[in-house]
Amino acid sequence: MLLQDRTAIVYGAGGPIGGAAARAFAREGARVVLAGRTRAALDPVAAAIDAAGGTAEVAEVDALDEAAVDALAGGVAARHGRLDVSFNAIGVGDVQRPLLEISAEDFVQPVATAVRTQFLTTRAAVRHMIPQRSGVILMFGGGGPQTQPGLGGFKVALDAMEGVRRQWACEAGPYGVRVVTMVTGGVPESIPDGYGPKEEIAASITGATLLGRVATLADVGDVAAFVASDRARTMTSATVNISCGAIVDH
Repeated sequence: MLLQDRTAIVYGAGGPIGGAAARAFAREGARVVLAGRTRAALDPVAAAIDAAGGTAEVAEVDALDEAAVDALAGGVAARHGRLDVSFNAIGVGDVQRPLLEISAEDFVQPVATAVRTQFLTTRAAVRHMIPQRSGVILMFGGGGPQTQPGLGGFKVALDAMEGVRRQWACEAGPYGVRVVTMVTGGVPESIPDGYGPKEEIAASITGATLLGRVATLADVGDVAAFVASDRARTMTSATVNISCGAIVDH
């Protein structure tokens, strides 16, 4: 298995993206710590992993809380003797409106959230990865050259994450720590049921691709597990593009 005997923390594991990555990590042999603000969302993911023969722990943690993030990473490293993978898939709480109609606070909020949470979770993990001279940081939701109207600060937040990735890759690389972002162009399966224009959004995402199909949650998990494994040991300061051609030249 790709991640046998590795230890991974997944922030936002109660959501569809984080849950998909967590299940894939566990399937490939990792001990997975499911982190999120709401235990009720984490428990079903843990149960599914346990039922499939994997190993999962649950931790109620706000990924924007510096002390809580540091304590989680430190506790995991102490219990298991190492921390190999940190994957942050929390939402950034964006308000998507045209720039002429959005408040400064709503514009800046997703940028500040994305930068803060990715910085905190990465720093907490890298502190424990440096002594073992190995580790993988995965960030979900990278940017790209294209955008579209009405996104407010969301696309700016994704682009800011790429800057965070580049800086950490530069500073952690000499210690054997890899830092990678994943970009999808949208995963229709992750849109909540009952969300008004779900079908319209899914069709729009599919229509923007070159392959005429979109990334599934299973695709997200499979690629995340590969990138976190030694088979991707040459990849760092990179964006893994699984947008099916919706995002090009990136």
